[in-house]
Amino acid sequence: MTAMTLSKIIDTAKEVLDIEAKAILRLKDSIGEDFDKAIDILYNCKGRVIVTGMGKSGIIGKKIAATMSSTGTPTYFLHPAESTHGDSGVITRNDVIIAISNSGETQELMNLLPLIKRFGCPLIGMTGNTNSTLGKTSDVTLDISVEKEADTLGKAPTSSTTATLAMGDALAVCLMEKKGFTKEDFLMFHPSGKLGKGLTYKVKDLMINGDRMPIVKDSVSFTEVLRTISDYKLGMAMITDSNGILSGVLTDGDIRRTIIKYGNTSELKVKDVMTINPKRITSDAYAASALNLMEKYSITALAVVDERNIPVGVIHVHDLLRAGVA
Repeated sequence: MTAMTLSKIIDTAKEVLDIEAKAILRLKDSIGEDFDKAIDILYNCKGRVIVTGMGKSGIIGKKIAATMSSTGTPTYFLHPAESTHGDSGVITRNDVIIAISNSGETQELMNLLPLIKRFGCPLIGMTGNTNSTLGKTSDVTLDISVEKEADTLGKAPTSSTTATLAMGDALAVCLMEKKGFTKEDFLMFHPSGKLGKGLTYKVKDLMINGDRMPIVKDSVSFTEVLRTISDYKLGMAMITDSNGILSGVLTDGDIRRTIIKYGNTSELKVKDVMTINPKRITSDAYAASALNLMEKYSITALAVVDERNIPVGVIHVHDLLRAGVA
């Protein structure tokens, strides 16, 4: 055994990454009608998605199953060897099967195929050999073939498992988008994770309220509102009518546009230049919903109102960042 120099180690590591990166990019040529059909099958699944694979393919299959489960698709990993010793009882006629085999001829999977066909479950095959038994038996075949493995012997599952994992991620992400899976949905499956903890916050937990709210009446001058915005340092002020109902907001952007348009602003009233019907949110909404609104409309703060549309607080993107929501 020869010792590897530091430069040789670095060169080999970079080569591995290059080979695996190319393997992933090569998959783009496999994304087409079959992939779209696979998404439709998964989307219309009435039961669960059952992922199965042997050896390294099985390890990747477990990760794919975990990703799908955490993004709104009930998914279970079935070990193909154990399936012929009773575990196949988890399969129902409403399930969809994803079978993974680089060769497409893995014997343990071949033993499971008759049961899948007997139940009439749609079969999505992920294989590096589309002309294999798995490739020809599947209702949809996803080509995960690679030009070569990344190890020096060209034998160890490396770039092939990386490509399989990437294809599984593509399935999971497209499926969650097709289902309209949201951050709030993600919260239900990750209540203890960092993202989950951030998403448990409601707007009322993070909003600024009381005498810290920048509120002015719509009858005041434009200049007076400038002082309020400067004092409260939130980049905006909420404007209310004589009954205390939110009628508009004035933001830093509104100020710039007003000065450019009018030049002399000494005679202006805030109601003449404010943004009417501004975006708003209730205090009981999830903080993640506030973030979604901010991202969608490119704003940094939202008025928080009650059922009468009276301001009760302000939620700023900085508050969301500090709480780990963003």
